[in-house]
Amino acid sequence: MAKVIKLRKGLDINLKGKAAKETVSSSCPGEYALVPDDFCGLKPKVVVKEGDAVKVGDALFVDKLHPEVKFVSPVSGTVSLVERGDRRKLMSIRVQADGKQEARQFDVKGDVKSVLLESGLFGFFRQRPYDVVANPEDAPKAIFVSAFNSMPLSQDFEYVLAGQEDDFQAGITALSKLAKVYLGISAKQSNPALTAAKDCEVNVFDGPAPAGNVGVQINHVSPINKGEVVWTLGAEEVIFVGRLMNKGVLDFTRTIALAGSEVNAPKYYKMLVGQKLTTLIEGNVKVEGSRIINGNVMTGLKTTVDGFLGAHTTEVNVIPEGDHADEMLGWIMPRFNTFSTHRSYFSWLFGKKKEYVLDARIKGGERHMIMSGEYDKVFPMDIYAGYLVKAIIAGDIDRQEALGIYEVAPEDFAIAEFVDSSKLELQRIVREGLDILRKENA
Repeated sequence: MAKVIKLRKGLDINLKGKAAKETVSSSCPGEYALVPDDFCGLKPKVVVKEGDAVKVGDALFVDKLHPEVKFVSPVSGTVSLVERGDRRKLMSIRVQADGKQEARQFDVKGDVKSVLLESGLFGFFRQRPYDVVANPEDAPKAIFVSAFNSMPLSQDFEYVLAGQEDDFQAGITALSKLAKVYLGISAKQSNPALTAAKDCEVNVFDGPAPAGNVGVQINHVSPINKGEVVWTLGAEEVIFVGRLMNKGVLDFTRTIALAGSEVNAPKYYKMLVGQKLTTLIEGNVKVEGSRIINGNVMTGLKTTVDGFLGAHTTEVNVIPEGDHADEMLGWIMPRFNTFSTHRSYFSWLFGKKKEYVLDARIKGGERHMIMSGEYDKVFPMDIYAGYLVKAIIAGDIDRQEALGIYEVAPEDFAIAEFVDSSKLELQRIVREGLDILRKENA
């Protein structure tokens, strides 16, 4: 029987615009892009040139430090642009799709790690510590997969999983040949493919956001000690692995939740990794005065209509920018439609079912950090979040290690950043701290 872990710390934010359980296909010929910045910790080396013909599964770039880790084209077609920025930094490699989806055939009967490296799927693995692309030379003590996202406006993986149960199980079975697999599911999920998954240990998490974060699950199931490594993989990426094992070809189709208050009809769309967001947004979103987020509203990146679907993206959220908001009497107004974690407005009287429209404004400037314990109220890990952030800002590496920086990733601080009265960019601070620590230990 699965172990049930009850989490009491956290915060659920009920935002307007959840995706209805209806799926539309939006894959089509056009320009696709693979963006190296989607794979944190990577030093890319381009292995194609403009004008080259590629198939699904052909490498576009590799990791300079580990050339066996490939990053492959999600479509067949012609390389249309190798985009570079300042100091010739590789920004993206774009492929003009031919609509045929000709794919490389892979021999999946060999060693699982070799198959994942050759196919390019290993590039989707992340490792703790540091939350970067996994090192194939490491022997992880475990692989963690979270089958749910508790953040607002997130994808409902149980809905996405329907009809893909065999591929999901095949993916879990393949991962189990690399290391012990821990599958984290929500107490609200009931699909037997999750609750009775084979070749893994299933743990049930019951609590508010960020209960679905794989970092929270690692902390409660098998905490990381210095010198240990664990790998993580997104639940839909497990399906990628399963498709490869079952069919011998790659299929990077994702089911994306287009959600948010500025979406005309929030629903799910089938898209390919790297697909242009124009095909998703045009006609569906109020673009003027809106912020389009490539990813979740709490952890994603601001993008434009001309952006491309991120490699790990499972939802595209759209909220008001808030540039022209005019609030009479400011914070002193007794509001009924504004969300507050401190009951500053009367809206708390309507209970947890009330939906809110939040915009992208910070509503205040950065100020002194006060050790009030407000992070710890929404941070369900056995870590002193406030003290860890202070140690990162101070550059105290020994104290960072003692306070558990090896276990965290920027996304684990998303809810803490939301409630932070000091208006600090906690996710950016944690990312910078992890990067510095990784260089120190290289």
